[in-house]
Amino acid sequence: MTEPCLKVSDLHVMYDLGASGFGKRKRLHAVNGVSFEIAAGETLGLVGESGSGKSTIGLSIMRLIEPHSGKVTLGGTDVTGVSRKDVRALRRRMQMVFQDPYSSLNPSMTVAQLLEEPIIIHRDVPKAERSAMVGAMLEAVGLHAGYAVRYPHEFSGGQRQRIAIARAMILHPELVVLDEPVSALDVSTQSQILNLLKAIQAKSGTSFLLVAHDLAVVRLMSPNVAVMYLGEIVEAGPSGRVYDAPAHPYSAALISAVPFPDPERQRTATRIILRGDLPSPMSPPSGCRFRTRCPFAMEICSQEAPPAVPVQGGGTASCHLHAHGPKLGGASLLPFIKERLTTPH
Repeated sequence: MTEPCLKVSDLHVMYDLGASGFGKRKRLHAVNGVSFEIAAGETLGLVGESGSGKSTIGLSIMRLIEPHSGKVTLGGTDVTGVSRKDVRALRRRMQMVFQDPYSSLNPSMTVAQLLEEPIIIHRDVPKAERSAMVGAMLEAVGLHAGYAVRYPHEFSGGQRQRIAIARAMILHPELVVLDEPVSALDVSTQSQILNLLKAIQAKSGTSFLLVAHDLAVVRLMSPNVAVMYLGEIVEAGPSGRVYDAPAHPYSAALISAVPFPDPERQRTATRIILRGDLPSPMSPPSGCRFRTRCPFAMEICSQEAPPAVPVQGGGTASCHLHAHGPKLGGASLLPFIKERLTTPH
């Protein structure tokens, strides 16, 4: 077995919100015991509602937010175990592309300066060679090498995101965290950027952690997907299996909300309506965190956190329905849902 590019083990991330009125410090438990792996040259899609902890995981992997506990390993190197000083050296091996290309690029720097900066920090390369690297990288992301003399405000949103991708890739990192990389772009530009990322990965062999809320984007980009809810991964596995045969009620609800291009299928599709709002991560529900919104909640759901159960077709799901109630035993929830719910789109 080859070693994974990235391995995250039992990751916990908390935000200190300061002292309450009684002097007790308040903490928000944003990520609770998350574990996953990404193979070399592969993409893992991390999906879930806003506030589920997706972006926090990406930031903690980069050590832009310090994890409370757990372990992050990049190609055999313990990222969480190195000092803050040594993290800088690791940045050559892992990079991040942020959601908003309008704020992630320094407006006072030219494109050449933006792309040369990581080379200057991490490598000893003569000026002429740096210029050649910048030109080649711009060409690789579909931009003219002559654009290097321009400033970010002279480009469209899609072009700025191409520049951000070029900056992340110029050192040929092992891992790139893509934090909602196309959500700020129009649909046609999204398609171009996603195709660009796939072409870059095929050529470079870089691994991607794709953080997104758009399930269509994740299915296009990622052979594997992990579904998050309130700081925890509730289901993970091959994208085809998760999308076509979800084994967790939350995954099924998310997928049921995705519109179909076929009008006939859209009319006959089953829609799962979640009740209530996302609970506060300051005081998550006992037992299963999803139970307060689950249409299939049982008494045990309030008493015990469900273990991760192997699922037919690959992956796992953390749901008591696979050990109690309908005795699903790792099977898809869809037949059970169709018996219990008949709400059309």
